[in-house]
Amino acid sequence: MLTAQRDSLRLLRAILVASVVLPIALFSYASWLSYRTNEANADRQIDKTRDIITEHALKIFESVQRSIAETSEIVRGMSDEEIRANEATLHARLNRLIGGSEQIKSMWIFDKTGRPLVNTMQFPSPRSDLSDRDYFRVHVDKDIGLYVGRVLQPRPPFDGAPFFSVSRRRNAPDGSFAGVIQTSVLPDYFEGFYAKVGRDEGSFASLVRDDGAILARMPEIDGTDTAVKPDGIVGQAIREGHSEGRMTTVSALDGVERRVAFRKLPNLPVYVFAGLETSAIRAAWQAQMGAYLLVGLPATAALIAIVLLAMRRTQKLYEEADRRHIAENALKQSQRLESLGRLTGGVAHDFNNLLMVVGGSVQKLRRRHSDLQDIRSFDMLDSAVAKGTALTRQLLSFSRRHNVAAKAVDLGDAVTKFADVLRQSVRSDIGIVIDPPHEPVVVMIDPNEFEIALLNLALNARDAMPDGGRITISIRTETLKNFGPRRLSGNYAILSFADTGVGIPDDIRERIFEPFFTTKPVDRGTGLGLSQIYGFVQQSSGAITVDSELGRGTRFDLFLPLSTEAVGSDEPLPTLAVPRSGKPKTLLLVEDHPDVASVAADYAAQCGFTVVPANCAEAAIEVLNRRRDIDLVFSDIVMPGMSGLELARLIREHHPETPVVLASGYSDRSASALSEGFALLQKPYTLKDMRAALAQALQGIPGTAPV
Repeated sequence: MLTAQRDSLRLLRAILVASVVLPIALFSYASWLSYRTNEANADRQIDKTRDIITEHALKIFESVQRSIAETSEIVRGMSDEEIRANEATLHARLNRLIGGSEQIKSMWIFDKTGRPLVNTMQFPSPRSDLSDRDYFRVHVDKDIGLYVGRVLQPRPPFDGAPFFSVSRRRNAPDGSFAGVIQTSVLPDYFEGFYAKVGRDEGSFASLVRDDGAILARMPEIDGTDTAVKPDGIVGQAIREGHSEGRMTTVSALDGVERRVAFRKLPNLPVYVFAGLETSAIRAAWQAQMGAYLLVGLPATAALIAIVLLAMRRTQKLYEEADRRHIAENALKQSQRLESLGRLTGGVAHDFNNLLMVVGGSVQKLRRRHSDLQDIRSFDMLDSAVAKGTALTRQLLSFSRRHNVAAKAVDLGDAVTKFADVLRQSVRSDIGIVIDPPHEPVVVMIDPNEFEIALLNLALNARDAMPDGGRITISIRTETLKNFGPRRLSGNYAILSFADTGVGIPDDIRERIFEPFFTTKPVDRGTGLGLSQIYGFVQQSSGAITVDSELGRGTRFDLFLPLSTEAVGSDEPLPTLAVPRSGKPKTLLLVEDHPDVASVAADYAAQCGFTVVPANCAEAAIEVLNRRRDIDLVFSDIVMPGMSGLELARLIREHHPETPVVLASGYSDRSASALSEGFALLQKPYTLKDMRAALAQALQGIPGTAPV
């Protein structure tokens, strides 16, 4: 009996101790885990805020530098006397240049004595001596490039908010000092943005020069000429030239301890800082632990259950954080490709104009010279223009700015017909197996772009199988719901293109669709093949995925939306000629690029037209209102002021009897022009293309002109 009682007491004591020790142990562990999680979340939030304000600062400084560069071009070659004589014009032009820029307070042009020649705040500009200002003094002895100054207070007769300067030296034709071009930037603009980004309690953000001078700060502090202490952790990191980092430090300005991340802006003497007060981080953790205590105090059993529940919830939070991280990476990749697309689209537009000038000039010279040696040179130039045209076509396809001629296509039939070309493009030791669908799979695509995409996939597969292998092409249909980063939903055709090659390493898989990115030798590829495929599927309202394993091969899946349209015929359009009559036709040529206009005028003259030139849409309207003998209008789409499409709409409304043909190297208005029934000629076009387009327009045949 005694033994049984002792055992019972011992068991009760053990339960008592366990009821105290176990909850304490569990609560201690939960506290530690929550603290680590809270710290990691705080670091991620700080890094995200730093990235946001970095991008914001870069855009602002790029805008300011562009304004300074444009101002420098405006006054290039002008003496101080000429600038003063044109002060009213320059004052208005500078105001237009910075109009709408909330971050720019004013722009100034100074002579070499530090006296204003032109400014955007007052006209006429006062002759105050500002040569003692830092933004002027630093440029006197030598050209230091772009300078970012400290925060300054405006001097009478000027007033307003404090500012810091971004300035650049003006050089005379002989290279000597001629003055300074300066832009006053408002710290208040940065601080307002920081307040919007950092809405959490204890948020911190600042913009700091590389000498420690603070340009903008949130929360604000008294005084304008404040700086980071050079002997502190932050000052030491700046002095040692670290480009980015993270630290915990106590500010000497307000005595607050913060967790801070910083980054130096590329090619600028400026750092951005983002952070959170450590007290706010601890307060968030303490609030979370207080909630645990409030729920867990009533009973030990309840406390244990709640701790276990908290652990499960924490695991779910980690899983959610992982999913969010994956989604953010996918979004960043999509945004990067979109940015590259915009860049390549703009480059292709300018490049097409250059190709237009080169190609047209070659044709003009070819007519004047018949020497065999010259003909060989002309052939080489024609070949180079053709290759450049193909490159710009691929760039426009990637950027989704290419004018596709989409029509209903049976995917299985298209692959089968193109199979012979694919087999000829690979070596004999590579087999191609096609698994066509059992019934028609109709999609709305550009057949030419689709064939180019298949060919690019085959060439990539060929290079990935140096010792031979097999390519398998299969087609299936599937109903998708919120699939992939683009959240595809609906009925889709899926073309799978698989090879047995070497595979794609994980570290480059996210970059394979970027233009000009390639792992091949210089003479083996341009890096535009996969980018063309990416642009093709995106412009076809689809998507592309890649699955690869080193040594096991690669599979690309092209997702294309199914269509209910009937498959169209492939009959070619008839060849047309410009109608001839006793009186020559008059063509109004509207083109702002003088070299392109010269080539277009030469082509039109060869087609038998009398050419009336106009360098803008407004000038073209004056010609149309003044003359009644205009038989046809040929206009570029992208022009300063009124666009060619707007001009075409006005002509259709007020001169419906006058046909219009539009031309474009690249424009987001091209699709609108086609949908409204205007003929569209793609740059760079040839004499043959222009003749066919003008003939279609004169004979009233709708549709896209030859490209």
